[in-house]
Amino acid sequence: MPENLNCRERRKIAEIIRNAQRDDGIPRTTQQSIPFDRMFQDGICRVGKDYYTKTIQFQDINYLLAQQDDQKEIFEEWCSFLNFFDSSVHFELSFMNMATDSEKFKAGIAIRHQKDAYNDMRDEYTGMLMHQMEAGNNGLTKTKYLTFGIHADGMKTAKPRLIHIEMDLLNNFKRLGVQAKTLDGSERLMLMHQIFHMGSDEKFFFDWGLLAPSGLSVKDFIAPSALNFKTGRVFQMGNLYCGMSFLSITASDISDQMLADFLSIESSEVVTMHMQSVDQTEAVKKVKHTITELDRSKIEEQKKAVRSGYDMDIIPSDLATYGNDAKALLKELQSQNERMFLLTFLILSTGKTEQELENNIFQANSIAQKHNCNLVRLDFQQEQGLMSSLPLAHNEIEIQRAMTTSSTAIFIPFTTQELFQTGTGALYYGLNALSNNLIMVDRKKLKNPNGLILGTPGSGKSFAAKREIANAFLVTDDDIIISDPEAEYSALVRRFDGQVIKIAPTSDQYINPMDINMNYSDDDNPIALKADFILSLCELIVGGKEGLNPVEKTVIDRCIRQIYNRYFEHPGPENMPLLEDLYNALLQQPEPEAKNVATALEIYVRGSLNVFNHRTNVDIHNRLVCYDIKDLGKQLKKIGMLVVQDQVWGRVTENRSEGKSTRYYMDEMHLLLREEQTAAYTVEIWKRFRKWGGIPTGITQNVKDLLASKEVENIFENSDFILMLNQAVGDRGILAKQLNISPHQLSYVTHSGEGEGLLFYGNVAIPFVDRFPKNTELYKAMTTKLAEITPEAEAKSQPSAEEESREGASQNKELKADRQTMDEMTTNAGKQVRTPDR
Repeated sequence: MPENLNCRERRKIAEIIRNAQRDDGIPRTTQQSIPFDRMFQDGICRVGKDYYTKTIQFQDINYLLAQQDDQKEIFEEWCSFLNFFDSSVHFELSFMNMATDSEKFKAGIAIRHQKDAYNDMRDEYTGMLMHQMEAGNNGLTKTKYLTFGIHADGMKTAKPRLIHIEMDLLNNFKRLGVQAKTLDGSERLMLMHQIFHMGSDEKFFFDWGLLAPSGLSVKDFIAPSALNFKTGRVFQMGNLYCGMSFLSITASDISDQMLADFLSIESSEVVTMHMQSVDQTEAVKKVKHTITELDRSKIEEQKKAVRSGYDMDIIPSDLATYGNDAKALLKELQSQNERMFLLTFLILSTGKTEQELENNIFQANSIAQKHNCNLVRLDFQQEQGLMSSLPLAHNEIEIQRAMTTSSTAIFIPFTTQELFQTGTGALYYGLNALSNNLIMVDRKKLKNPNGLILGTPGSGKSFAAKREIANAFLVTDDDIIISDPEAEYSALVRRFDGQVIKIAPTSDQYINPMDINMNYSDDDNPIALKADFILSLCELIVGGKEGLNPVEKTVIDRCIRQIYNRYFEHPGPENMPLLEDLYNALLQQPEPEAKNVATALEIYVRGSLNVFNHRTNVDIHNRLVCYDIKDLGKQLKKIGMLVVQDQVWGRVTENRSEGKSTRYYMDEMHLLLREEQTAAYTVEIWKRFRKWGGIPTGITQNVKDLLASKEVENIFENSDFILMLNQAVGDRGILAKQLNISPHQLSYVTHSGEGEGLLFYGNVAIPFVDRFPKNTELYKAMTTKLAEITPEAEAKSQPSAEEESREGASQNKELKADRQTMDEMTTNAGKQVRTPDR
């Protein structure tokens, strides 16, 4: 002790030391209040001398959204889950609603600036997300845990048994379709730190390596700065006012909505249910004893009735009711697969002020009363209640309600799933219609990111696709390609300085169907895969209903290999073949079938449909490319769609070598599925794109076309992302069968409003609603409603003078190279070849 202290100070310090060393069971520090002895790194916690626990975190499933039969099945599975616990295992369900740091949350969804010209759009999109967040409930993080504990002589005995129980519980969760994982020691400590520091920005900082050199215990890293239990009904924990209550279950019939109602309170809270299974023999014995006591009371009442001279069958109504209930309970325990549980239901409410706390407790009590129960404050047991709310499976509150398995299971721990992912690739898809929370997901995290957007005209299909395109452009570095049969995407594409390629007989913008690159195939022979495409193209042009015959396929394949020799010997745009090169090569073949094919190709080479007999003269390597094929006409539309698909494949193969993803949007996808060649190519895209970094999205109103054949039906099976808007009557039945959609789920796509529907993300299905703000520049660029298209947006959908000048110069340059190459080919061939009309 320092020598410069006076006597009074020395006595004070000595008293403090004596109090700290006193062992009378009363905690004098917040650390001493925490009721566990040791936390092991593997997640096992020793609570008391011979009691060991573990914690499992589990996710939600869509119980509230399921149809009645499915809800019944989930309920029965949950009953079986509860019956797994015998009397030697104590378990606790913990439900935590934690307020997140709003600034940190906003930073997580804000779109970061990049070195380009679109940061104003990023700021506008971020502002929209902030507006949607404020309308929703994303300020709360909701998590669920199951903690179980056993008594054992030591860690050596406890560990194998806990692991065995843990594996069984994880398998039981799996049967319910619930994702679950076991928490390790650090995660369990962080969980308790979150409870003790609700309403605080203090971060959890812990490392096992810090314990030995610092002399600290794990409790020092999680304990709150202060716990004040001066009053019997309220306590302070750090900066928060808190109150512990227990649920007095007085209702004879409890709704499965009750727990969900408690968890819907929009404030930080912890709902805890401690459960202890009673040994079956003991439970039956207790019930029989109760029946005996009730019968004895009944006999006493009958004797009194006889002595008083009135009918002996007139006994107190409560006595008769209790007797009947006890006999019914005995029957359930003996013959209906019911067990008896002792339940303690606790709620930890919080508030920034004492008044806010009282308001939140009042709201919780209103929910209890709605279900004919009472929420009772734990007077002078606030500390015990708090420690019982920790995920330790340690209950210090001796207020228990005996309930059967089915009565206990009615507090079903499942409500609705959420889809909120963080990270640079997470995109916005609206608000969860059940919880009003933001939906943010990254399709790349799916096993198969292929997607479909389905809906009737006017339901918002194209807008949903445009919203995802804009979001992906602003957030990711993915390339984006659009097949646009209705010329709907030009305004959005031009807003981001993308390339709109108008393919039409009257257009001066061209793409060459013969384009190829060295990465076109995943082997060393790209020409083989390109030949397969050209054969499909010729089949579309020449084949008719019967298709190409074997001889025709043979001569076409032979010519394809000939015309690409020059390009592969000297790769360069000037050596890229044209459709006319194939036409000329066919004319030089001896087989009459070759002449037939060449004759069929002539109109596409020298005739009025020669739009695809030109070298590419537009920027197909822009990040955002839109192929406008609206004006192709009936004769060229099918060919145009196939050529665009091949161009997309070429872009995907190039990007794969650079480690870059390619998003491909096919509006009016049903048009692709009506022709054998384009349908087959689309099926191949759905099968192969994932491996090459492609993310295809089909947009259609005609669900029936997706079931045109077994091959096409695979598109459904290979799509882990489906955004479903309002559906027609016939299509609803098809989708219900194909995707196993319940009638209740179907209600969200039945006569639903614009921007409302169901989102399928992997094995999760949730209803959504998107009300994109109309006072934004992005909305004006995305809307297709005639009344909302402004002159500015209309102007942006047209090419600028600069673009026209650039494209014209590019075309003239291309024409000169084209003509020079054709002259060389004419000389080499030793005969006159007509240059295609431009």
